[in-house]
Amino acid sequence: MGALVAALYKDHATADHVRTALVTEGFATDRVQLTSTDDLGAAALGPSSNTTAQLQDYFRQVFPDPAEGEELRSFVDGVSHGNAAVVVHPRGDIEVERALSILSASQPLHISEHDLENQTMERAASKASETVVGKIVPEGLKTTINPRKN
Repeated sequence: MGALVAALYKDHATADHVRTALVTEGFATDRVQLTSTDDLGAAALGPSSNTTAQLQDYFRQVFPDPAEGEELRSFVDGVSHGNAAVVVHPRGDIEVERALSILSASQPLHISEHDLENQTMERAASKASETVVGKIVPEGLKTTINPRKN
């Protein structure tokens, strides 16, 4: 699933509030998933017919590393017992910081990060204020291209 941050909340309502906050803040809806027994979300798309197996299949994709077995169990057990999970796929350091801030604001039971150091091709936000084009276009040509900047 790539770089992500996952948080476990006490109930569906809290997780739904967090999902709404993330989308309102600009995260695309396809990069924010909520999973609970009230709304299995992407977990319901799995081939298993029982809820626990669907949750295991889904969270195994979220936490594929064998060393993340404890994370996998924590999220599957939590959601199975009435908690709710939000998974966010941030792109770049700015979105990671913003996602962590939003996820933390609603008192999660647990937060887990996965593969955040491997986002080299996932840069949607940049700390630089100048565009790439702005760096390569000669100064004299910039006013010709955008005459309002005279």
